[in-house]
Amino acid sequence: MERELEVAKQLARRAGKRILELYRSDAQIQWKGVDDPVTAADHAANEIIVSGLAREFPDDGILAEETPDTAARLARERVWLIDPMDGTKQFIDRIGEFAVMIGLAVEGEARLGVVYQPTSDRMYYAAPGLGAFVEEGWSTKRLHVVEENRFERMVIALSRSHHSPTVDRIRERLGVGGAIRSGSVGLKFGLIAEGRAHLYIHPSGRTNQWDTCAPEAILRAAGGVVSDTRGEPLRYNAPEIRNLRGILASNGARHADLVAAFREGVQER
Repeated sequence: MERELEVAKQLARRAGKRILELYRSDAQIQWKGVDDPVTAADHAANEIIVSGLAREFPDDGILAEETPDTAARLARERVWLIDPMDGTKQFIDRIGEFAVMIGLAVEGEARLGVVYQPTSDRMYYAAPGLGAFVEEGWSTKRLHVVEENRFERMVIALSRSHHSPTVDRIRERLGVGGAIRSGSVGLKFGLIAEGRAHLYIHPSGRTNQWDTCAPEAILRAAGGVVSDTRGEPLRYNAPEIRNLRGILASNGARHADLVAAFREGVQER
């Protein structure tokens, strides 16, 4: 999948360049729903990526946040999942923690991923047989999770814009010592992939397949584990686009214990 990865990286950079142009201007904000903003940058980046992938890989399906979904993708073995700007709230608040995310699922499994943070020119990426890497400036580093297995020495990646009492209970139950906040889901997965964090918990069903496909491909290639809150694998190109059972991501060392702690923490409510 070297060609697919190179195309995805180029499109992510093109989309990121356009996002930065609008980031420096007064981008118009609209609302798709409660607590769900969208900007001109989301739409512009979406158009760049979707049109580019359709041109380069016309036989593949596409599921993108800012493109109307159709059932046509369900008949495709390979489907691109695109979040043109994950972290729109951070874009609006002028916090640079947003990312372009392009993932490729094959037969329902996340296989290839690109997560690009335009404000820092930082790109996480992975593809089958190639491993996981992060590029920043002229530097490229191979990614691998830190194999810490003591919860008291672990760091949990937390949302910058949402506070979750459920996550607080699970963190307390496990005795997780540290925390780091970030906006984009993709960037939080990246923190685990490069060893700066070890856990991430998203207890609700408010994320969608395009929020997790690219980040999962990267984290798995770096040695991490991703599941829903029951410990089951996430599946892509399903008719239901939401991750209704939430997300658990970790370095893999104590993932089963994380699943058990989530179940017990929810029962305590």
